[in-house]
Amino acid sequence: MSAKKIAVLIGSLRKDSINRKFAHELIALAPASLEFEFVDIGGLALYNQDLDDEGQPPAAWTAFRDTLAKVDGVLIVSPEYNRSMPAAVKNALDVGSRPAGKSIWGGKAGGVVTVSPGGVGGFGANHAIRQSLVALNVATMPAPEAYIGGATKMLGEDGKVNNDQTREVLRKFITAYAAWVDKNGPQ
Repeated sequence: MSAKKIAVLIGSLRKDSINRKFAHELIALAPASLEFEFVDIGGLALYNQDLDDEGQPPAAWTAFRDTLAKVDGVLIVSPEYNRSMPAAVKNALDVGSRPAGKSIWGGKAGGVVTVSPGGVGGFGANHAIRQSLVALNVATMPAPEAYIGGATKMLGEDGKVNNDQTREVLRKFITAYAAWVDKNGPQ
């Protein structure tokens, strides 16, 4: 059986993003049944329906839609901004859901991990992302949930997880996600 293709969207656009570091750690712990591709969302122009209506969507929208249309699942690793998801994540969800009737999201298997230097671990963002994914018909894994609080203390100077407890939480999540994709992704 071939590996399931998973798009990884990082909610933080920073080049030194702790979310990107945790995404790499998740991927390193993932079973071979998953194949990952990081998909940039920072270059997507804000969604404006006029561009679709006029048949002139930006090239970045088209490339994003084409890439996401070919995957079995989406893993979103994101910080929390103001008790919700970053604008880049919401915009990516909007771009992929349009034009009306041509959403690339339906039927995919979703996973959400939120990572924060703060103690709450991005709880608000996690649930805001989940709410949008449900509306987009993404089969989002309900459990285990992953809120990584105090994240900067869990990474060594090399950007890798520095303790077995956090590594085990990540392993449990990505193993469950692999099983979720197998059962709930496109067949």
